[in-house]
Amino acid sequence: MTSSPLKKLSEAEYLSSEPLSPHRREYVDGFVYTLPADAPTAQAGATSRHGTVATNLVAALHAPARRIGCRVYASDMRVRIPTQGTRYYYPDLLITCEDIPDDARSTNAPRLIAEILSDSTQDTDRREKLWAYQQLPSLQGYLLVDTSVRAARLYTRTGTSWNEDYVEGTGTLTLPCANISVSLHEIYEGTAL
Repeated sequence: MTSSPLKKLSEAEYLSSEPLSPHRREYVDGFVYTLPADAPTAQAGATSRHGTVATNLVAALHAPARRIGCRVYASDMRVRIPTQGTRYYYPDLLITCEDIPDDARSTNAPRLIAEILSDSTQDTDRREKLWAYQQLPSLQGYLLVDTSVRAARLYTRTGTSWNEDYVEGTGTLTLPCANISVSLHEIYEGTAL
C-alpha cells in the first residue's frame, strides 16, 4: 500500500509551517494550497492593475475605517473561518474592528473583505470564498472587483440574508462597516479600464 500524496495537516502544523514557507498558502479543512503565481501574496507578485486597484481601495477606506476604530489590511492578514472545518484565507483587503496585537497574523472577525479578481482566483473567490466568508458572523460585506472589465459586485448582510449589488462602467457602491461610498472611478483610477 502506498501513502497518499494528499496528506492532511493539522491547524497547528499549518500555522507553525506558514512563516517558513517561501509562498503564501491557504488552509482548507486540513489541506494546504499554495496561492497562484499571479495572486498578490504569492512570491511572484501581482499585475500592476491588481496592485493599483488594491492601493486605491486601501486609500479610500483607510481614513473612514480609522475614524470608527477599525484597521485596513491589504493581502498580508489571514482570515480564520472555523465553520464546518477550519479555513485560513489571505483576502486582498479586509477591515477589522477587533482589538488585535500588532504582531497578529490572522483575524477572526473581519467586517469587510474585498477580493480583486484574477484569472487564476476568480472562480474560488466567487464560489468557495463567498460561501466561507458569509459564514463569519462579523462580516457585513464582501466586495469582488473585476480586473478584466470595470465592474464590481458587493454582497451585504441584512439580518440573516445577503443582498447583492452590481455596478459596471460607472456607478458607486456603499461599503458597510466604514459606511463609505466608493465609485468605480476611484477604484480604477490610474488603470486603463
